[in-house]
Amino acid sequence: MKVIVVGAGVVGTMHAWHAVHRGHEVVQLEREKETRGASLRNFGQIWVSGRAGGEELRAALRARELWEGIGAKVPELGFRPCGSLTPLRTGREVAVAEAAVARADAAERGYRLLTAAEARALNPALRGAFTAALWCGRDAAVEPRTAQLALKQALLASGRYTFLGGREVREVTGPASVRDDHGDTHTGDAVILATGAWLGGLVRELAGPGLPVRRVRLQMMQTDPLGEELTTSVADPDSFRYYPAYAGEALDALNAGQPQTPTAAAHRMQLLMVQRRDGGLTIGDTHEYEHPFAFDTVEEPYEHLREVVAGYLGRPLPRVRRRWAGVYAQCTDPGRVVHRRQVRDGVWLVTGPGGRGMTCSPAIAETTADELGW
Repeated sequence: MKVIVVGAGVVGTMHAWHAVHRGHEVVQLEREKETRGASLRNFGQIWVSGRAGGEELRAALRARELWEGIGAKVPELGFRPCGSLTPLRTGREVAVAEAAVARADAAERGYRLLTAAEARALNPALRGAFTAALWCGRDAAVEPRTAQLALKQALLASGRYTFLGGREVREVTGPASVRDDHGDTHTGDAVILATGAWLGGLVRELAGPGLPVRRVRLQMMQTDPLGEELTTSVADPDSFRYYPAYAGEALDALNAGQPQTPTAAAHRMQLLMVQRRDGGLTIGDTHEYEHPFAFDTVEEPYEHLREVVAGYLGRPLPRVRRRWAGVYAQCTDPGRVVHRRQVRDGVWLVTGPGGRGMTCSPAIAETTADELGW
């Protein structure tokens, strides 16, 4: 078969990966010269811990398995099974963690409730004040700013893959056939539109009104090297409010009795933190849903995150090296991991994984390949 993949983010690239490794030829089109969207602007976390039970958790666990296998073949991905810790300070926070550990699928997620001493034994960089921590052993990480390039190089080495950057697809010209803005037509046996947050233009024309996908904007930052190893990813209890695995009476009590700070609430914030290969920390994030998005980044969320992180580390943060904003696409149907739909003969739209994109993309693409009989 010949597969045309439109979009070179992590979802599109994983579709290319599965097609090539099943023996097919792939042409991948990207409107930028290289990937520049949300797939580069995220944490690089393979975040199993907070996923909703059922289909979403199954996809995350399968993707975690696939990431580990791909990481063994492409070491430049920087895959590491680091797990995550969420330090806890109050009884309400501990109660949410206890409810998580009591879930029927807790073992699949690698949940354990640790004492502060046990948590520091896993991650000695956490010298600040906390009383307990939720450990999630299935969480992992890759290097988002280099992962797409590493996957691209591995695909090019196969001899069955062609990458065409700076090509925006403008038209579906027939069954499994598209035309780009250079006037070239690309025809195969299947076309995958993995367009990420690009939901206008051709995507709007093909999907029609009522596409159940919205755009979400976030702010993040990265520091200079920490000077020591941060052996796990780190979250704060505000993350409980944003992940479906923690929903329940204990979370309701946390929301009622221990609301977010005004800054965190205004920017819909949680702390997620992971260390990069160079020793720097990637720290975020915020959530903005209302259109039109602001075009500037604001300082208050960064000040809040610096305070939270310094409290966990027991020391000031290293200098902030860079700050950025990004936009990703999120399926608004809570029962679906991604929006996957045939929009024309031989053409499928696959978009809207939301904050699950980096985590679930290998499994999302595998499901597409299986359903299409690749």
